[in-house]
Amino acid sequence: MKALGLAMVLTTAIAGMAVAQDVRITTFRDSSTFVLNGKSFTIDRIQDRDNVLTGEFARTSRQCPPFCIQPMIVAEGVATVGELEVMDFLETTASGGRGLLIDSRLPEWFASGTIPGAVNVPFMTLEAENRFRDDILVALGAQPQEDGSLDFAEAMDLMLFCNGPWCGQSPRAIEALVEAGYPAGKLSYYRGGMQAWSQLGLSVMIPSTEG
Repeated sequence: MKALGLAMVLTTAIAGMAVAQDVRITTFRDSSTFVLNGKSFTIDRIQDRDNVLTGEFARTSRQCPPFCIQPMIVAEGVATVGELEVMDFLETTASGGRGLLIDSRLPEWFASGTIPGAVNVPFMTLEAENRFRDDILVALGAQPQEDGSLDFAEAMDLMLFCNGPWCGQSPRAIEALVEAGYPAGKLSYYRGGMQAWSQLGLSVMIPSTEG
């Protein structure tokens, strides 16, 4: 009788869990919640199991160049990461004030929807041709030296992404940062970008309405 009672309790509990969150991030993780600049963010997945991609990220083929498949490793020493690492970065490094998740796309792409907690630093603003680039690097934690160089010892950890494996904007941003002296060990690359993020049904933030 005890075994039967336990089985009934377990069945009820499991059914309740299924109703609460049918599409989980991992077996033991419903969502990712973190606080940045006093604002709380939550990342979870679309619960409609019939949901499908539409629009730009449903496309499989784009003209190359410029929309060419990017390498898995974009620069020596720069780690390539997946979705779980992005969430862990937001929950720990970014929320702790030690790093930023950077959407390196053009502002109009950013405005159309981005990963919650990301900030927009368009790739071309990090290239040497931008006369304000050093100002951006200082804002990221680099320290100006008397000889005009920058010390990156206290610079923030950065995780960069763009539209997906066919998008060269975040690789260009990473290459520009490395050329400027940013330590590769402080950089990481989310290659999947918005296409993979959307394909997994993860939360997308519209900056114009959500801050």
